[in-house]
Amino acid sequence: MKYILPAIGSVAAIALFAFSSANQTAVAVEPASETNTFEQLDLFADVLARVRTDYVVEVNDAELIENALNGMLQSLDPHSSYVTPEQFKELQVTTSGEYGGLGMEVTMQEGFVKVIAPIDETPAKRAGIKAGDYLTEINGKSILGLSLTEAVKQMRGKPGEDITVTVVRKDEEPKDITITREVIKRVVVKSEVKDGIGYIRLAQFNDKAEEGVVDAIKSLKKEFGGKIPGVVLDLRANPGGLLDQSIKVSSLFLDGGEIVSTRGRVASDTQRYNGEAGELAKGVPLIVLIDGASASASEIVAGAIQDRGRGLLVGMQTFGKGSVQSVIPLRGGRDGGLRMTTQRYYTPSGSSIQGTGITPDIAVAAGPDNGKADRMRREADLPNAILNENLEAEGDEEMEELVIDYPAEDFDVEQDYQLQKAIALLKGGQYASKLADLQG
Repeated sequence: MKYILPAIGSVAAIALFAFSSANQTAVAVEPASETNTFEQLDLFADVLARVRTDYVVEVNDAELIENALNGMLQSLDPHSSYVTPEQFKELQVTTSGEYGGLGMEVTMQEGFVKVIAPIDETPAKRAGIKAGDYLTEINGKSILGLSLTEAVKQMRGKPGEDITVTVVRKDEEPKDITITREVIKRVVVKSEVKDGIGYIRLAQFNDKAEEGVVDAIKSLKKEFGGKIPGVVLDLRANPGGLLDQSIKVSSLFLDGGEIVSTRGRVASDTQRYNGEAGELAKGVPLIVLIDGASASASEIVAGAIQDRGRGLLVGMQTFGKGSVQSVIPLRGGRDGGLRMTTQRYYTPSGSSIQGTGITPDIAVAAGPDNGKADRMRREADLPNAILNENLEAEGDEEMEELVIDYPAEDFDVEQDYQLQKAIALLKGGQYASKLADLQG
């Protein structure tokens, strides 16, 4: 199976991702020294034996080996890891879009559990959990030092049960927030008419994404009496998901043609993914909203729309998750599997966004400019992040500084400045001229 992980570290929404049924192919690689490899394996066995006999407390062999496997794989890049049999089951649960818990996506950052984003219409969202929050305690007990899987396991439980999480937020005192667990039936697509323009919010690319966007477009057509004057597709804080869903969603706005390509270790290991003909939203002016938490599958859609000249991207630089992971079962999955980065993906123009992200056509900030360097952590900031090969070839060049439109200092963030700007572009007739300028 091939996966495009939602970006941001080892994301625990684990809801993630997967997609093409292409067969795995093995590439023969000449070992540097078979004798040396066996010597290193003997060293590992010796260290394991010493820990078992001499460590100050008794240890669990299975946990030691699992941690060793993760250490090896995570030294490669942030998205490669060992997948336990239990995590295999989690992948199946979360791609179906329904599970028990609080409704937030989290990652591990420097030993802390960090909220990527609360999921729309869930207990976490209603309780006021925000993107960027750090969770330090659950029911009064510290979770510092726990693995991400262990922390997530503590957050899940029977629907109806209360859980209290301690939240640390920038420039604020830690506070306890009590949340009632629910069965999370994730609503990934919402649509409505905002100020005379169609608005579609896509929260994640799970297996219901395309179906939801199709229903949204049809609903908007009906509401507008057949012709939609313009659509804002909101992919902000969308961490990604299923590759096939990103292609299907792109196809709704693009009449066939290439959406994305993937390339592996050797030049011949290239696959191109084309959209289906029959663009559902044909001729509808389109703006895609993006930000620093738009990642992976979101970047595929945004990159395809931008490269093909189909619409404008408004917002901020995206996360920069441009790699594909393959999950290789061990003993048919009975021993879990290896989740390894095997390919990078490319936009239709052949650009890799790994570590750099996608630059909006019109840069608009969500809040006022406070003069602080507090941008969101992105792919390039993660430990052992794979470099963009274009930068490797050309040397580290600083990205062109964006000219960003900031709202006024007294602007209420709840009014959504980025969305206001997108609607203004579509309603004011500026959309066509801006798009024409960008197309040259």
